[in-house]
Amino acid sequence: MGGTTAKLCLIDQFRPQTARKFEIARAAQFIKGSGMPVRIPVIEMIEIGAGRGSLASVDRLGRLQVGPESAGSDPGPAAFGAGGAHPTVTDADVVLGLIDPDRFAEGRLKIDRQATQAALSTGIGQALDLNAAGAATGVSEIVDENMAGAGRMHAVESGKDLTSRLMIAFGGNGPLHATRVARRAQVDRILIPRDPGVRSAVGFLYAPVSFEIIRSRYATLETLDPDDLNAFFDAMIQEAETVVRAGVPTGDLIRCRHAFMRYKGQGHEIEVSLPDRPLEPGDATELRQQFEQEYSRQFSRAVPGMTIEILNWALVVSSEPQALITAPETPSKRTAQTTETRQILCEVTGEWRSAAIHDRNVLAPDDHIDGPALIVEPQTTTYVSADFTAHVDGGGNIWLTRRKEGAS
Repeated sequence: MGGTTAKLCLIDQFRPQTARKFEIARAAQFIKGSGMPVRIPVIEMIEIGAGRGSLASVDRLGRLQVGPESAGSDPGPAAFGAGGAHPTVTDADVVLGLIDPDRFAEGRLKIDRQATQAALSTGIGQALDLNAAGAATGVSEIVDENMAGAGRMHAVESGKDLTSRLMIAFGGNGPLHATRVARRAQVDRILIPRDPGVRSAVGFLYAPVSFEIIRSRYATLETLDPDDLNAFFDAMIQEAETVVRAGVPTGDLIRCRHAFMRYKGQGHEIEVSLPDRPLEPGDATELRQQFEQEYSRQFSRAVPGMTIEILNWALVVSSEPQALITAPETPSKRTAQTTETRQILCEVTGEWRSAAIHDRNVLAPDDHIDGPALIVEPQTTTYVSADFTAHVDGGGNIWLTRRKEGAS
């Protein structure tokens, strides 16, 4: 099932944002610095605690909360019929009609609808005077807002604008919640890749062999010694290439150099790319321009006349990535046909509506689907909200696009 989490990744120009550290187990979910720092190179991430098994509850002030506690795999959500009695995100999705009980996990895991209704009615409904559907709606709203809120906070911290990003949804629950999260985050395009439930494993198999070295060596742009730094980088290159060659004995290697720069006295550095060649005396001027340009992008203005210092230098050596397979262009769109439907509680209109059910394995390039609809596959379900359309490209990927005029 690709785990019990919803994985959503926001991409700018198809290059994920990276970081040298990230935080886990934050005491305050959206407050930077309240967690445990892990210093390894990573794709920039935030731990949200809003997965499929996240527990829903009502606190002593009468507020509905979801996560970070989870039912885990044992006993799991009440819907699994394994003894779980507390409501979870999965239970809410079942009650809302977004999970087809007969197709879930290819029918190998039976959904206990009665246990799901009871968990939501008892755990949430009684405290808030709601029926099971109302409780499920509340749980869904909270978990979607948690994910969207994390994305907005992360964008503010990074000085980025979410509206221009492409959301990639994968994992066991990402495609099911993607449109609802995107709407709140003002993201208009979503990509559901093939095999989303095991996308992390697929990515690991396709990823190039890579090794990164980060070393501290203090310098200012005014005192930069190119010869000294070139010898410094040569030693790093030799070490990194030795590691990469153990996994890729032959073929070309890609080298990327970076400097982490800041105004003197600041506590936060900005990553600036270096040319993949020996440094020259004139490069200091170019580095200043790149730093001030990036600093202005993040903080609106540069600070003239300030000393710029460099604390850390990074080198990434990697093998050549596998060639991308270009999907053929789809010249036209045709409406995908299905006769199967089910009733869902539409979050756009607030009413029960008939949603078409499509088997992803049957969909073909060019197929076009208007929401509301459910696209079912073995590991997950893609929910096409009423204000979204879905299109299958030549590679079998699903593109979801938000309709500006709203629901149809």
